[in-house]
Amino acid sequence: MAKLIYSAIASVDGHVADSRGSFDWAVPDAEVHRSINELMRPIGTHLYGRRLYEVMQGWAAPALLADPAPAVRDFAEIWQAADKVVYSTTMAAPAAERTRLESRFDPAAVRALKVSATADLLVGGADLGGQAIAAGLVDELHLYLVPMLVGGGTPALPVDVRLPIALVHQQSFDNGTVHLRYAVQNS
Repeated sequence: MAKLIYSAIASVDGHVADSRGSFDWAVPDAEVHRSINELMRPIGTHLYGRRLYEVMQGWAAPALLADPAPAVRDFAEIWQAADKVVYSTTMAAPAAERTRLESRFDPAAVRALKVSATADLLVGGADLGGQAIAAGLVDELHLYLVPMLVGGGTPALPVDVRLPIALVHQQSFDNGTVHLRYAVQNS
C-alpha cells in the first residue's frame, strides 16, 4: 500500500500563509529546494484543493524546464511527471496535463487510491491536508519550518485533531530552515 504524505512549508509559529494570505517569506533557497525535490521525486500522485492547485500549476510552464537554476528545473520536471487530483466545486477544467478533477474530497476513495497506487501520494494545502489528517489517511508529515514568525494566518496543521506522531528524521539547512519528518502512529 502506498503512503499518503502531507508536506508543508511553514513559519516557525506554524503558518503556511500570513494573515494577508502571503507566503513570499517561504520561498525555498536552492539547498531547501533540493531537499523538497527529493521528497517529491517518488510521488506518483498529488492531491490538491483548487487554490493550491492554481498556485502549483505555474510549474507546468515550459519555460521552467529551461530555468538556469537546477533545483527549479528539476522540480518542474518532477511536478509535470506526476499525476494530480484537484478537489473543487468551482473549477470547470484543470489547466495542467495529468490532472483530473473531483468535486469533493472522499476519504473512502483516497483509501482505495492508497491501496491501488504503485507510488506514494502527497496531499498539499493546509485545508485539504487537514481533512486527510482528520480522516486518518496521512501516514507521514513533512514540515519545513522557515525561520520566520508571521503572527497568524493559515495554520499548517488542523487545530482540532489530536494525533500521536513520532519524529523519524530531522535536517537543518544553512538558511535556518528545519525539515521535520514525522510518522503518524495510528495509520
